[in-house]
Amino acid sequence: MGAGALAICQSKAAVRLKEDMKKIVAVPLNEQKDFTYQKLFGVSLQELQRQGLTKNGIPAIVWNIVEYLTQHGLTQEGLFRVNGNVKVVEQLRLKFESGVPVELGKEDGDVCSAASLLKLFLRELPDSLITSALQPRFIQLFQDGRNDVQESSLRDLIKELPDTHYCLLKYLCQFLTKVAKHHMQNRMNVHNLATVFGPNCFQ
Repeated sequence: MGAGALAICQSKAAVRLKEDMKKIVAVPLNEQKDFTYQKLFGVSLQELQRQGLTKNGIPAIVWNIVEYLTQHGLTQEGLFRVNGNVKVVEQLRLKFESGVPVELGKEDGDVCSAASLLKLFLRELPDSLITSALQPRFIQLFQDGRNDVQESSLRDLIKELPDTHYCLLKYLCQFLTKVAKHHMQNRMNVHNLATVFGPNCFQ
């Protein structure tokens, strides 16, 4: 057999082998899961609620991250101050938006990456958590510095937030209160948390 004929036979055999391997490793159609892409970042809280992507009024992605951090991250030193791996954070983002099951803390990420993902979600909201319309009044309230009326005025101002923003802010504050209670271990007291979250809630 000539060299040319031998090369052709080898080429055909290689093609057949590839096709056979594809059949062996292929997942049966009835076992394939229908994962659909769903944009979660850069979407308004109202839109996420309208699409049924919330849990108890909180964006489901935020709920998942906070639940994980509550269980595994409260004593993590530098929580929210130490950034997660950029590549891991982006992979987590893509997985959440692709509808692929995400198991935080296992092969899908770590505490710092989950914390960074939460900050990214808040930062990319079209209208920040403290809405742009109310931001000047929040700032003015603290510039006035009148402690006797500040707390009641702040409560009244917060109530003017849209329901979706109010629910998320309340949930986030409850979580950050837990973080602050562990400040001896995580080094994140109220002041440090405010420094980190201020830019993510006021844009």
